[in-house]
Amino acid sequence: MANDIDPVDERLPLPRLGALGLQHVLVMYAGAVAVPLIVGRALKLPPEQVAALIGADLFAGGLATLIQAWGVPGIGIRLPVMMGVTFASVGPMIAIGTNPELGLLGIYGAVIAAGLFGVLVAPFVSRLLPLFPPVVTGTIITVIGITLMRVGVNWAGGGIGNPAFGDLRFLGIALFVLIVILGLSKYGKGFLANIAVLVGIVVGCLAAAAFGLMHFEKVATAPWVGVVLPFQFGVPTFDIAAIVTMCLVMVVVMIESTGMFLALGEMTGTKVDGKRLTAGLRADGVGTLIGGIFNTFPYTSFSQNVGLVGVTGVRSRWVAVVGGFIMLILGVMPKLSALVESVPQFVLGGAGLCMFGMVAAT
Repeated sequence: MANDIDPVDERLPLPRLGALGLQHVLVMYAGAVAVPLIVGRALKLPPEQVAALIGADLFAGGLATLIQAWGVPGIGIRLPVMMGVTFASVGPMIAIGTNPELGLLGIYGAVIAAGLFGVLVAPFVSRLLPLFPPVVTGTIITVIGITLMRVGVNWAGGGIGNPAFGDLRFLGIALFVLIVILGLSKYGKGFLANIAVLVGIVVGCLAAAAFGLMHFEKVATAPWVGVVLPFQFGVPTFDIAAIVTMCLVMVVVMIESTGMFLALGEMTGTKVDGKRLTAGLRADGVGTLIGGIFNTFPYTSFSQNVGLVGVTGVRSRWVAVVGGFIMLILGVMPKLSALVESVPQFVLGGAGLCMFGMVAAT
């Protein structure tokens, strides 16, 4: 009977899955493309190569999400997890990439090695689970949520580096989006409440367009089809110091993922035991390995999407699977990717404040 199906494994109707999957992609998109933008600009790469990094990032993130949420034998936590490039890797990667003897290929060699390292040490890291009793888990999740609130505030102001940061129109639209999401979550019924964040973002985009704050020039100039190839920038180089550095980043990523998995387990009513945690951490390693092969960076579960699960109450992992397929499509269709990218950060700020607050409240 349908009532016997675990909510995590429930397969919702495809149109509903599509809307919910798109919602997950929209709330993570800004964070997903931020790392390739930051690294690409720091390494002074030409615009076409930065665009290639973004396409590869979305494509590899889609693959990593499918492995994590859909799962393969022994790999993947099989919870509604969206995977994106971790910000913890930005500093070390810039340091490696700006070394004239290593460059971008040195980064990819270190990322590949770190991915293999993650796969190997996942069982050992999962054995730390007894060190995460409820009081520790609760503290970690609270700190993550409170820390992420700063990100939401920055988005609401227009994004760090925006010359008009803090513009009252930015803040007003972000507040409007937040009110719409909270209103729909509280008073909406059924599917409308489930897609409260998506509706809030769409309404925010309409308001931004009305004020002339949303632009589509990049959509018009972007090609319809792009190709993502392994080792597109050349054969990776493997440097011991760079590999050790990235392996340390991988340890940090796995500890962060442990906190996210435990939070998601609480939200979905799913017990995250040692075996399941190992499979999830192993997927982080495999995702990072895929990242290095497809010209991108280390992957981890995205916190804002964990918050989205709490806001919507939709616990099905198949929503994340559909989100993974959407990311694959965006990775090979730059025009659609540019359309999603045109969503202003201050619109996402209202959504982010709601979701990050939900993480802390958990």
